[in-house]
Amino acid sequence: AVQLVESGGGSVQAGGSLRISCAVSGFTYSSCCMLWYRQAPGKEREMVSRISSDGTTYYADSVRGRFTISKDLVKNTLSLEMNDLKPEDTAVYQCAVETETPICDDTPDDYKHFCQGTQVTVSS
Repeated sequence: AVQLVESGGGSVQAGGSLRISCAVSGFTYSSCCMLWYRQAPGKEREMVSRISSDGTTYYADSVRGRFTISKDLVKNTLSLEMNDLKPEDTAVYQCAVETETPICDDTPDDYKHFCQGTQVTVSS
């Protein structure tokens, strides 16, 4: 069975860094598109970053240059390194994986599996 277990997150002051990770199992990790998205209270879900099966990365304009998505094919882990965090980055962050189709887009609803989500809070 497909399993995604998220870790990391927490609270940090503006300018600080955090790392969130998603340990995956139960599917061919290297051939899937994986997505990080976030949702802040009262706001719509927002794509943060995604990485395609060939390793191509995409970032939202709001995080480009500050966040880095990566996948470790040995540890079967998807990670998001977040630097120079800002209060507007405060949200619940989740990863999503599509294991059944070639879809690799910015819409979480198009993905098959999700991790549980983790809170990231950035204070000013």
